[in-house]
Amino acid sequence: MRTPVEREDHIDRFLRTLSILPDDVEIDLEVEGLVDRINGIARRIRKGMETTLAEHGFTYQEWHVLSRLRFAPDNRSSPGGLAEDLEVSSGAMTSRLDRLEETGYVRRLPDPGDRRGVVVEITDRGREAWDTAASIQGRREAFFASALTKAEQRQLNSLLRKLMLAFEDRGVVPAKHKG
Repeated sequence: MRTPVEREDHIDRFLRTLSILPDDVEIDLEVEGLVDRINGIARRIRKGMETTLAEHGFTYQEWHVLSRLRFAPDNRSSPGGLAEDLEVSSGAMTSRLDRLEETGYVRRLPDPGDRRGVVVEITDRGREAWDTAASIQGRREAFFASALTKAEQRQLNSLLRKLMLAFEDRGVVPAKHKG
């Protein structure tokens, strides 16, 4: 019986099909395998995250709004500040805030510094929903990572950090982390 490292996954089978490509097509199979696996794992984690969030009544996009508010000073921000942080239009932010307000996860309050403006605040219900979803998702992610030992997790983190820093050094990654 093969060990997990020696077993083939669907990416290995796909890479074997690339052998039919002409010699002038330059594809490094190690790089292709790396990128395809990272993308596949990211899709599965995202799908799991979307499932967790749906179980708690919000979308991935709304999660990001709640996340910004959860860690903002006084758990508040302006709608414009949220839109800028999340790199979305004011219209998209208004839609997200409307939905979150309807569910009782956020509330709009008069801006004490500008009587024409509003601030958005996460409610106790929103904070509780965010905390519960974060805990459940954290357990799911720990389950995903349990295929690796703690030493392997540290090693993989180190290698992925090296890749991320290379992207950041080249200006390839957006300035704002979207989670």
